[in-house]
Amino acid sequence: MSAKNLQEVLDQAGNTVELLRNSQLGAYIYPVVPSEFTNFRREVTAWRETAVLFDQSHHMVNLFISGPGALRLISDTGINSVAKFPVDSAKQFVPVSPEGGVIGDGIMFREAEERFVFVGRAPVANWLTFQAGKGYDVDLRLDPRSPSRPYGKQVTRDLWRFQIQGPAAWQVIEKVNGGRVEQLRFFRMAYMNVAGERVRTLRHGMAGAPGLELWGPYETYDKVRDTILDAGREFGLVPAGARAYSCNTLESGWIPSPLPAIYTSEELRPYREWLGAESYEATNALAGSFVSDKIEDYYLNPWELGYGSFVKFDHDFIGREALAAITPETQRHKVTLAWNADDVARLLASPVDPDGPGYQFFDLPNANYGSSSFDSVIDGDGNVVGLSMFTGYSANERKALSLATLNPDVPLGAEVRVIWGEPGGGTRKTTVQPHEQFAVRAIVSPAPYSVMARESYQPGWRTAVAV
Repeated sequence: MSAKNLQEVLDQAGNTVELLRNSQLGAYIYPVVPSEFTNFRREVTAWRETAVLFDQSHHMVNLFISGPGALRLISDTGINSVAKFPVDSAKQFVPVSPEGGVIGDGIMFREAEERFVFVGRAPVANWLTFQAGKGYDVDLRLDPRSPSRPYGKQVTRDLWRFQIQGPAAWQVIEKVNGGRVEQLRFFRMAYMNVAGERVRTLRHGMAGAPGLELWGPYETYDKVRDTILDAGREFGLVPAGARAYSCNTLESGWIPSPLPAIYTSEELRPYREWLGAESYEATNALAGSFVSDKIEDYYLNPWELGYGSFVKFDHDFIGREALAAITPETQRHKVTLAWNADDVARLLASPVDPDGPGYQFFDLPNANYGSSSFDSVIDGDGNVVGLSMFTGYSANERKALSLATLNPDVPLGAEVRVIWGEPGGGTRKTTVQPHEQFAVRAIVSPAPYSVMARESYQPGWRTAVAV
């Protein structure tokens, strides 16, 4: 009997961890946008050296929320305070479960007094839609992400969404606008002109330089994109493909896809019965060397993901009591791990070494092989001291990096090891072939990433050695 909702999927599977670790979903895909326009190295270095155009039109959902109850819905579901949330501003919005586990995150735009747009991955949009049905005076409209494999079909969205970033970004922006554009405060919204269209903007920034996110009706997509590319050519602006786009999180320090903490609470059974059997939550692919029989061990609270500063107890919200019971100083904290170059070279050489061990394939620039990654991070004595959660290669830093959450006693500069590959030869995921695990040396560094000074390197921390 086929399952009709997530709860039935879980009941039939019996073991939630095994279900998700063996998901047949495949790797996370950034749809529609070509993988490369030139090559990913050129496109990555552009946001540090010249300027880049990101196309964010297809891989995220837009959830339009309007009505007298919109702000109350957002306040009741988010850890963020809305005491100061003026029109024409945005927040990184984070909801948690009743037990305090993060469900996801994304950007909440306030376009008018009673009109908001959430932009991000599906779990938060699903959660908001479900909660809105509990008596809130709101209207919702979902603009889902584009299909992962459109196979040449015409793909349309309600909105196109671009970012212009890099040291030369503001020169491009003002040329496109035909005049000066005020540099508002971070995450403040305004308007600019593009090819005769008045489009919305959000003040953003990368590589220490001011930039903008822009959006407008999808029917103007080609005209706006062509205008930006034409104007940016003299400043070295290049379009970024999907391969380059996935790298920016490694440098910015954002962990993009924590596992939604919704699989176990009895209080959330109605929610799981509402979610579909083919929903993101039902098909999400867990990947990595960390394995536990308890799905709760994959949940993370806001402090572990670097969202502790967002938690405000000036309002009632789902999960407030659970978060109030947490002592932030005792929680794991977000870091960047800079992987050892010799160990990475060994991983990369594995596919062309017929006599050596076969390791889990390390793809460039995005090495993740599931939707939510959880690799064990160990000290020299083999103790698990945290989780590595997003892995890839930065052409700007010329390093393999991963974003991780580590125990509070692990210092910056410490050498740890990331266990790359899954135990027992690997799971049945489509992205995995039989392999051996490899303990990769890595240096604990800040998030966002900066190269640690040589004198802060601590190779002897807890006797960490290469194996």
